[in-house]
This record gives sequence, C-alpha cells and structure tokens, in this order.
Amino acid sequence: MLDVERTALAGLLILTPRRFGDDRGFFAETWNAARLAEVAGISPEFVQDNHSLSADVNTIRGLHYQAPPKGQGKLVRCGRGALWDVVVDIRRGSPTYGQWASVDLTAENGRQVWVPEGFAHGFVTREPDTEIVYKCTGYYAPEAEGAVRWDSVGIDWGLTGEPILSGKDAEAPGLADVDSPFEWSAP
Repeated sequence: MLDVERTALAGLLILTPRRFGDDRGFFAETWNAARLAEVAGISPEFVQDNHSLSADVNTIRGLHYQAPPKGQGKLVRCGRGALWDVVVDIRRGSPTYGQWASVDLTAENGRQVWVPEGFAHGFVTREPDTEIVYKCTGYYAPEAEGAVRWDSVGIDWGLTGEPILSGKDAEAPGLADVDSPFEWSAP
C-alpha cells in the first residue's frame, strides 16, 4: 500500500508507504518500482542513493537543483529526526513558477517526497542529528549544480534561531537572478 498526495505543483508528489508495526518496531517498503508506477503513474530510474546528517536544529540545506542534461529527480525521506522539506518550481513558463510546497518529513511519519527535475529542493532541520536519505535519477555532477538562495522565494522556514548555512548556500543567487535551465511542458 502506498498513499499518494498530489500537490499544487504539477509533478510533485507526497508519498506515504504503509507501515506494519508491532511491539518490536515496524517494517515499511520504502521503494517499489511497480507500485509507484501503478499508483502514481511514474517510473523513475534511480542510479544513486544519498544520505546526509545535519547535527543542529535550524540547519538549512538548499535550495538545490542539477541542470540538464545531468538533472536529477529525487525520492526524499527522513531516516532519523525531523525536517521540513521545501520544493520550489523553477520551470520557465510553468503556471506555478516560483511557487513552493512543503511537507514535514520525520522518522516517525515515514512520508516521502518525489521531486522531479525542474524543481529546487531544500530543507530545514527541526531536531538535532537529523538524517535525510534520498534516491536520485542522475549521478552527482558538480558542473551542473545550481542553487536558489533560501530567503529569496518568500518561504517562512519556521526558524527558532539563526539559520545554519553552508557558504555556498548563503551566497546562492536569488530566484529573480537565476536563469533557470528548465522549461515547463504541459502534461
């Protein structure tokens, strides 16, 4: 069983795999190609898994993307702790260009986000030692990396203190200054 929630941003999905629990804990199938194709109508081909740890609350990573032809779709979940995941539509010509959607991802709720190419992705940690785990449809290619500055889209990150940023993320261009490499096409 896989619950699929479609968002206002075409292509962006929130997925909740069913958990089977008992007094020992739980089991969940977090990825099944056939089931995702059946219930969500998508068939991403993953080539790389990533795992990131953020030690402190208020750590912001993003908003990142990877430009075509080395773009990446991502299936994102929280392995430990809690994070607030944010995705921004950066597809030129999209009716939702510059709009964003968000979802709480926690180790407890097991929710996942499918982020197709054409979106900038980021998150802020809500608990110490938060881990994010995600599958990618493209290999990491530093020459294709791009970023949108975290505070340039009107997102209220719900910070409880000063944001903790990498130098690269702090210096990323604002959305208005990004020449997006993605073009929207109607489904």
